[in-house]
Order: sequence, then C-alpha cells, then structure tokens
Amino acid sequence: MNIKRKIVPILAIILASFNLRPVITSVSPLLGTIREALHMSAATASLFTSLAVLCMGLFAPFAIKLANRWSIERAIAYSLILIGLATAARYFAYTAWVMLLTALLSGIGIAIVGPLLSGYIKEKFANPSRVVGIYSLALVVGAALGSGLSIPLSNLFHSWQVSAASWAILALIALFFWWKPLEQKTVTATVANSPSTSITVKQMLMNQKAWLLTGFFGLMAFMFYTIMAWLPPIAENLGYSKHEAGLMLTLLTVAQMPATFLVPILNNRFQHRAVWLVGNSSLELIGLLMLLFSYSPWLSSILIGIGAGGLFSLGLTLPIDEAKDIHEASFLAAMTQSVGFVFAAFGPFFVGLVRDYTGNFTTAIIGMIVIVIVMILIQLKIGNQKQMHHAHMKKTTF
Repeated sequence: MNIKRKIVPILAIILASFNLRPVITSVSPLLGTIREALHMSAATASLFTSLAVLCMGLFAPFAIKLANRWSIERAIAYSLILIGLATAARYFAYTAWVMLLTALLSGIGIAIVGPLLSGYIKEKFANPSRVVGIYSLALVVGAALGSGLSIPLSNLFHSWQVSAASWAILALIALFFWWKPLEQKTVTATVANSPSTSITVKQMLMNQKAWLLTGFFGLMAFMFYTIMAWLPPIAENLGYSKHEAGLMLTLLTVAQMPATFLVPILNNRFQHRAVWLVGNSSLELIGLLMLLFSYSPWLSSILIGIGAGGLFSLGLTLPIDEAKDIHEASFLAAMTQSVGFVFAAFGPFFVGLVRDYTGNFTTAIIGMIVIVIVMILIQLKIGNQKQMHHAHMKKTTF
C-alpha cells in the first residue's frame, strides 16, 4: 500500500469520526439556553442526549446488514448524510419536538457509522490497532470541538440554533471522502453467517463473563454520557458562567486524550487489569465527590476526563482480550455496546428527572457516585479473571 492509499483512508476515518460526537456534546453547553427558549423541563431536555445514545445501542446491530447490502463505504456515506441533515435541521428548532427528532435521527446515523468504521479499519489495515488509536483520538477531538465551540458560535451568530446546526458542515466535508463509485462488497466473517459462531452466541448469552463485561461497559457509558450532558448545568448551578461551564466540558474531553492512548498501552505492558480499571474509576469517583462538595469543578473535570478516557479504551479492548477467537470477540463487542448504550441512554434522563424533582443536582451526583461504586465492584470481578488468548487477539483486535 503506497503512501496515498494509506493517508486517504486514514483521513476518511478521521473525518467520519469527527461526526460521531459533536451532535451530542454541542448541545450540553447550550442546554440552559435551549431549555429557556423552548420552555422545557430538565427531564425533557435530557432526551437530546438520551435519545441519541439509545439509538446508538438499538440500531448498531443493523450496521452489518446495511454494509452487506450497500458496502461498508456506501453505508457510512448514507449515515453521514443522515447525521448531516439531522444536524442542519436544528437551524429550524423552534419547538422541542424538532430537537428531539434530530437527536433520534442523528443517533441512528451514529449507530451505523461506529461499528462500520471498525470493520473498515480491519479491512484496510494490516495492523489495525494503531489506526484504532487515531479513531479514538478523533472521537475525543470531535467531542471537544462540539463542547468548546458551541458557546462561541452561539455568541458569534447570536443564535443557538445556528450554533447547533453548524456542525453539519463536518458531514459535508466527510462525504467528499466517502461518496464515490464503489464495488458492491459484503462484510466477511460476520457473526450472523458463521455456523460455529451460533454456538458461541448461545454460550455467551449464558456466560457470566459476557454479562460482567456488558455491565461494566453500560455503567461506564452511563457515567460518560450523563456527565457530558449535565456537567455544564451543574457548573452553572455552582455559580459559573455559561462560557466557563462550556470550557469545563472542553477540559474534560481534552483530558481524555492522553488516557485514551496511554491506559491500553500500560495495561498491555503491566497486566494488572484490576489496577487500571479501578484506578480510572477512582479518578471519576474523586471528581464526583469534589462536585458534590462544590470544590474546584475545574480540577474535577480533569480527573473525571482522565478516568473516562481510560475506561472508554478499556471498554473497547476488554472484549477482545477475553475472547478466544475473532467470532467471539465480534459478538462480545456487539453485546457490550448494544446493551451498554441502551442502558447508558437512561443516565442523562435520570439526572434530568432527579433535578426536576429535587430542584438541585445534589441527589443526582450522589446517584452517580453509587453507579461508580457498583462499577468498581464489577471491575474487581473482571480484573480477577485471567486474560486469555492475548497473543491471538493482538492479531485480530479491532
């Protein structure tokens, strides 16, 4: 593969990845403004995040079927169009139902693109693990751009609708790399079409290990999307300005970057999984305790960001480490992410309900602390299990 054939697919992956988070994170700093403009309760406003994340879980299993029908590239291109149109429609969001519809449609698009990018990486690159690192970084950068620029864009254009809709340009740019004449290709080695894998599926559904991994991923994602949705309003409730609250969310997403890369490397070199899992969860726990006692939300954002970044990477790699072959790895990844994202969708909604009922965020933060403690207990069980087939999984990792 020459340099051009390497660079173009990597650029395509980066640009597609940029579209998978801003539609969610760009809303968080504007949540207070949107609630006031559309006269919404906190619970209803939380659905902007919850609906998108719910769709990421519910529609992810359809990604392979669409790729088999159209090819991976064309399925990604169609999904980018859906994300772009849904995002652009926020320009006309003068009622709550328009925002909710855009969250639903963009979530469907994200659900399709996410799994297919992994398949695309496996198809195009002999050593996919390095490219996965670029993919993960692009996700974090896209999230940081969405959270960090939404307030400045709103101030620049004097409209939160323009700010929320402006991220559609990312989909338009990405389409230049994905929309092209393509051969109709099918995804090989899919879980559904493998006779041997049907046995593995049955075994995994009865397997404690699979449910432990799923529970961990669900709780990790629950915490991540909840804090992404509500950190700015929590900071505003502590007396900080909208701009400062948005910067805190940006700081959190930026803090994820080194952890996203370093934690899997350190876990691979020093294979004490429980240490890395519990260590990152402890950082989240300390950050939440600081928020609970209104102590330095800036430092709290950093600690939660580092913990979330490390846990996200571990959540993606653990199914690969635990699986005995590529089929089992594929099913474990699909199971953890599909079930996990559906569960995670309730996180922002839970905080919104509690906020409406109590009038403050104290009870909600205590609830998140309990979630992290439960996650640590699950991690201790996961961490005590032996890492199997490590050398084999290095060759087949996503």
